[in-house]
Amino acid sequence: MNARLALLSTVAPGVAESEVFRLALHHAVGELGALGGMVHLRGPMSALRLVSAAGLPSGLTRPWEIIDEEGPLAPARALHEGNGVWVPLSSTEATEATKATKAAEAAETAKTDGMADSPAAGWPGTGLAALPLHSGDRSTGALTVLMGDGGEPSPGHWEFLRAVTAWTEDRMVQAPPPAEPWLPAQPEQNGERLRQALKELSVGSWDWNIRTGELIWDEASLELYGIRPEHFTGKVDSWMRIVHPDDLAAALAATDRAIRSGGVYETEYRVRRPDGTWGWTQARGRVTYDDNGEPQRMIGVGWDSNEPRSARDALGRALRHMSDGFLAMDDDWRITFANLEAERTLGFSEAELIGRLLWDLPAAEQVPGLEIRCRQAAAAEKSVSFDVRLPNGRLCHLRLVPGPDGRTIYFTDVTEKRRLEEERRCAERAAAERATRIAALTTALAKATTSKDVVHAVARGVLPPFEATGLVVQAVEGDRLHTVGSVGYPDDVLALLDGRERTRSSPLWDAILSGAPLFISSPQEFAARYPELACLPARAGKQAWALLPLTASGHTFGICAVTFDHPRRLTDEERTLLTATSALVAQALERARLFDAEHTRSRELQRSLLPRDLPDLPACTAAARYLPAGQGMDVGGDWYDIIPLSGGQVALVVGDVMGHGLPEAATMGRLRTAVHTLADLELPPDEIMSHLNDIVGAMGEESYVTCLYALYDSTTRVCTISRAGHPPPALLHPDGTVVFPSLSADPPLGAAAPPFETTEIPVPEGSVLALYTDGLVESSKREMDEGMAALADVLRASHADGTAADLEHLCERVTSALLPADHQAADDAAFLLARLHALPTSHIASWPLPDDPRAAGLARALIRDQLAAWGLQALTATTELLASELVGNVIRHARGPLRLRLLHGADLICEVFDGSLTMPRIRRATETDEGGRGLQLVSALSQRWGTRYTPTGKCIWTEQALHPPEQGHDGAAADPLERMFLGMAGPGDDFDGDLDALTFWDQEL
Repeated sequence: MNARLALLSTVAPGVAESEVFRLALHHAVGELGALGGMVHLRGPMSALRLVSAAGLPSGLTRPWEIIDEEGPLAPARALHEGNGVWVPLSSTEATEATKATKAAEAAETAKTDGMADSPAAGWPGTGLAALPLHSGDRSTGALTVLMGDGGEPSPGHWEFLRAVTAWTEDRMVQAPPPAEPWLPAQPEQNGERLRQALKELSVGSWDWNIRTGELIWDEASLELYGIRPEHFTGKVDSWMRIVHPDDLAAALAATDRAIRSGGVYETEYRVRRPDGTWGWTQARGRVTYDDNGEPQRMIGVGWDSNEPRSARDALGRALRHMSDGFLAMDDDWRITFANLEAERTLGFSEAELIGRLLWDLPAAEQVPGLEIRCRQAAAAEKSVSFDVRLPNGRLCHLRLVPGPDGRTIYFTDVTEKRRLEEERRCAERAAAERATRIAALTTALAKATTSKDVVHAVARGVLPPFEATGLVVQAVEGDRLHTVGSVGYPDDVLALLDGRERTRSSPLWDAILSGAPLFISSPQEFAARYPELACLPARAGKQAWALLPLTASGHTFGICAVTFDHPRRLTDEERTLLTATSALVAQALERARLFDAEHTRSRELQRSLLPRDLPDLPACTAAARYLPAGQGMDVGGDWYDIIPLSGGQVALVVGDVMGHGLPEAATMGRLRTAVHTLADLELPPDEIMSHLNDIVGAMGEESYVTCLYALYDSTTRVCTISRAGHPPPALLHPDGTVVFPSLSADPPLGAAAPPFETTEIPVPEGSVLALYTDGLVESSKREMDEGMAALADVLRASHADGTAADLEHLCERVTSALLPADHQAADDAAFLLARLHALPTSHIASWPLPDDPRAAGLARALIRDQLAAWGLQALTATTELLASELVGNVIRHARGPLRLRLLHGADLICEVFDGSLTMPRIRRATETDEGGRGLQLVSALSQRWGTRYTPTGKCIWTEQALHPPEQGHDGAAADPLERMFLGMAGPGDDFDGDLDALTFWDQEL
């Protein structure tokens, strides 16, 4: 018993009802030792329909095909009582019921089949044991067994029969409706189409009285269902007899649903033809109700659907064997169809899949979010496609198609397809990335101006995509290689590579001489090719090399070595790409080398035009910087200068020729020379600016120059400033305040109209004057006012932390703050920092002199006393002679007022002021001239001498070294007077013509 129940439990859910009934009867008969068994299901008009039989001949079961649900037979009693019943065949009740039933069935058979009455043979066996079948809380039929000689079943047998009926009820619920197609129903036809169809097809109509069971068929229906008019009983059992047993349950269920719900009755089932074959028919109808809402009649039509069904079956067979997986489901997501590919993929047979919920499949449970996505697509009534990963690791593409009566799912194994697609996408991405990198490298090389720029561009654009770690670019210079740039190499290895001669074998020279790329994949291959250099890979930390000769205009001038820190065998595609890249690098490097050479010459010209060293003067100490623009090879026209002048004065100049290039640099050199010349003439700042304006104006309308000229007098501590279109200077006071003097805004040189304005500002001792060009404080991202404010902040901060004491350090601080290293300046910048010093009043002596011949003697007396006070007695005689000559010239050739001034600085300066604008000129006197030798005397006795204009006249000055060299008569004379007589006096020369000299010698004698 247990073995049979265990065997039944192995039957998977979803098998057809006919198979369920067959298995149940087979095991019930076998376990009880019965003669046979039957299964009846309820039908319309309180009838029970025989749907399955086992072990009983058809002649014996024919009277039992339709029995009264309320009758005395065992299936009806079990159904009515709701429990198992035993009906012995020897009982009078059973015998009478059996005889009556046999008589009725025999009469009916005679009517329908035209056969003679069969003998009323008695049933074999001892009795009938029947148990009801239920669906939920409703009885639906009965299972009956015909016992043999054993009599009534034992309690164990009853228990087994109840277990079998329970199994049957469970499998009936899970069995799919065999007659209902899995394909979506066709849309309802409209009236016109229906009329056309009725003309072309044989469509029968029927009318069934639900209350009486009377069934009316027209001729088309009789022909459709294969019954002759004379054999038609007019009862519903005539229809039930011709319906296929597997389809009857579903057809009866559709009838019951239509009656209960009042909806449309629609079903499809097979009917037995007169020739014994089965054909598909389809029925459709509606229920009518009386005034009390009780069902009264069902009226409908039927038609032959064998051909459409055959087409659907053919489609089903095609779907069954299609290469893609296919599942069909009802509205409750229960599987109604599965093809072979679905069975293989999901690991279940069709019988095991039919009737199961899609979500109960292990494959569906292990796909995250599958149920949510499918339900969302069904709710939206839209098709959806997506990839899912199955538990076996395979990738499937799933497509869900919602329909009015269910859903279908197509799924295809796309593992290999997706792999190929991913490989193709990876290849396309790699190609796109390579193209992008080549384009980026081409752009970078096009922008590269110097050789270092080219090396950096190659390092950024070539090393990363090839996973390289080193780069060396070398150029041929004579018979040696010179390193242009490198990345990832230590200095000692570069020193070994740099300067390598052509005669010595090396992979670099081999690639250059052959003009073809050389690829070395491992240190072993390197050592085999170049045994004398076998130590180089270990020292350099490289294990693979791509040596690319650089050729431009048919000439190989260098090598580009791309190296790896691991053995690497480049593919053919990679080698081709590197070779193509080397051509771009060669063109860019050739152009960059020309730029470098031109740039070097331009920078040398620039440096030659600017001061090489700033003078160290008592009046000021200075530091300066020139910062070229970040882009382009053109030199600029910015300049600065410090010019020492007489009388403790110094000129500070800064200027900017607008534009870049050699013409601008040449203009700057001309103007700087002109400024020197004009400054040596001791002209005032405004006159110097006027002369410069004339020079620039003569150069052309397109020449514009900004300039600032500052004249500082250390004796008065006054700075006189004149500017033309230039930013004002910044003045850092000793207390840390920074001011920008308010100066008149004259136009640039070349566009200005003289006279130029001058401004005098007092300068405290130790103040720092900052002169600069606009490139320091102005850029495309910063206005000039902002830059000047930033300069002031740096000067104040430097004073606060004490770094302003060192002007060189202050220059670096200004540079890093206003022009950081990562800032690409668009304009040159020049700036000059000068700490201004005043000459102490104790080192200044000034006296008025009378405007008569006594002035020379008075001047000598004043000089003797002052030089003695300063400890400069060694200079007394020379200074007296110089002063006597200068004073004598004023008295003889000029006019007063007359004044004498001595300045004790780094040198001794003697100045004579008068009220005349006539400038003395040195000339050579002839033998007969009485005068003309005085200025020769002045030039011989002093280091320098000159004349400058003053607001009231002019000043003639001389300058002497504080400590003259001491030598004998065989060398340069130590005493100026002795040098004068030995070097100047010749035959016929005398000094009697000079009033001051005669006066001097007379007094001395």
